[in-house]
Amino acid sequence: MKKILVFLILSTFVITNGSAQTDLRKKQFNLDRSALAIEGYDPVAYFVNSKAIEGKKDINITIEGVKYHFSSVKNRELFKADPSKYEPQYGGWCAYAMGKNNEKVSVDPETFKILNGKLYLFYNKFFTNTLKDWNKDETNLKTKADQNWIKTNQ
Repeated sequence: MKKILVFLILSTFVITNGSAQTDLRKKQFNLDRSALAIEGYDPVAYFVNSKAIEGKKDINITIEGVKYHFSSVKNRELFKADPSKYEPQYGGWCAYAMGKNNEKVSVDPETFKILNGKLYLFYNKFFTNTLKDWNKDETNLKTKADQNWIKTNQ
């Protein structure tokens, strides 16, 4: 009887803790109301095609509460094998704004950069392309963005 009770308590803790982690992750990410990331763009395409490609609604996966669309089943399988390799940095928020002001600013999914095997997204609207500003001071902005992201999510 004691073993069953311990199992039930541990199971409840794991389920509750997992749900809390999923909720926190969803709050950290730049998502639409349906928890869709990158406005439906395929995160793997940035790496394998070197361009932003919109994903298809029927080729998708949800990882810890965050939903992604893919342009092909192959890309979905690549993502499934190693999500952290393909997910955008800083939860898909603008890398420049995270480094410059520690702000979560929406992005244009077609304005991106792959740096050291990681995907960075940028705001690009109303005559402001933050990727250009990022490129002018990338080392400093990346260092600050990394620090700010850690502080923001503690």
